[in-house]
Amino acid sequence: MSERSDVCAAILALLVRREETVATAESLTGGLLCGALIDVPGASNAVLGGIVAYAPETKVALLDVDGGLVAMRGTVDAEVAQQMARGVRGQLDASWGVSTTGVAGPEPVDGQSAGTVYVAVSGPDGSRVEQLFLSGERADVRQAAVDAGLSLLLATLEEQSAASGG
Repeated sequence: MSERSDVCAAILALLVRREETVATAESLTGGLLCGALIDVPGASNAVLGGIVAYAPETKVALLDVDGGLVAMRGTVDAEVAQQMARGVRGQLDASWGVSTTGVAGPEPVDGQSAGTVYVAVSGPDGSRVEQLFLSGERADVRQAAVDAGLSLLLATLEEQSAASGG
């Protein structure tokens, strides 16, 4: 098994044990994040699905991202990432939402350089976001964003389990 597969398996084991679910909201990763989760046998016990919202107007329409925020800051933004994660939780009625937004390259977008990425997780106790500055070709940035989103989700689930004693 690859490291990514191990992370996905750990995420799914925690979710199943806790009888919780996850959904993904993706921009630059274009479904790769959800795909990584559903590559694990038994994923249907916890993964509800995902929304690929590549265009700004799709983020607003399908994920309840604030259109004013997008107009002011663009889509490569920490708050946009958090709103995407919260939005997919609501749209798919999931316990957890995880999102990716950023610039895979090769050109900058909205004044943000290629490799600027935000990943966010939203759960029952709030949300958290990480900003990343990734290097490499477009495909490398996209794959690294998937790994970062999975790592943030696993860390958040593990912290919550430790805090609740379970």
